[in-house]
Amino acid sequence: MYLTNHFSTAEQADVLTFMQSNSFATICGVGIEGFPVATHVPVMISLRNNQMFLQAHIMRKQAHTIAFEHNDKVLAIFTGPHAYISAQHYEPQNTASTYNYSAVHATGIIHFLGDAELYEMLKNLTAKYEKDPLSPSQMQHMSEEYIQLNMNAIIAFEIEVTQLKHVFKWSQNKPSHIQANIIQTLSEGNLEEKLAAVEMKKRLNIQ
Repeated sequence: MYLTNHFSTAEQADVLTFMQSNSFATICGVGIEGFPVATHVPVMISLRNNQMFLQAHIMRKQAHTIAFEHNDKVLAIFTGPHAYISAQHYEPQNTASTYNYSAVHATGIIHFLGDAELYEMLKNLTAKYEKDPLSPSQMQHMSEEYIQLNMNAIIAFEIEVTQLKHVFKWSQNKPSHIQANIIQTLSEGNLEEKLAAVEMKKRLNIQ
């Protein structure tokens, strides 16, 4: 991760908010043969005694599951909006272009959990993402047979976060008039660029 004082000065509460808003994370590890593995899962974030934990579940008997069982050191990556920034906005213009983006890297130790924890996690995950407590897709509307059948195929885990790094790179090192020009260009672009413009305004406290 590219770390500089310009782009890595957010408070931990801000970093936590970003992670919660972009909670579909990439979990990376190293397999038995030394090659990297990764999987993509929605996670829940909790703080206990000032320690951060990430909770999720994955399929059993997959390359990533086997890797995490072999090596409990993992990296969870959280990403948000991003956009190409042309040097045409800069002064002078014949310099390197760049990318603006937000990302958080959470390094930690993964621990696999039992069926009781998995059941509770499934309830909490479903409630978090389904949102409507009356939705027929909430777990209380599913048969226990169906739930247990699906639980046989997955395993819950928790990552104890040991290091947290972030980059919120939104042209903080550029003059305000250049920042404004970049935002204007992004606001007129595609959906990803429009989202990046909103994020840039937020990070720069621009109304």
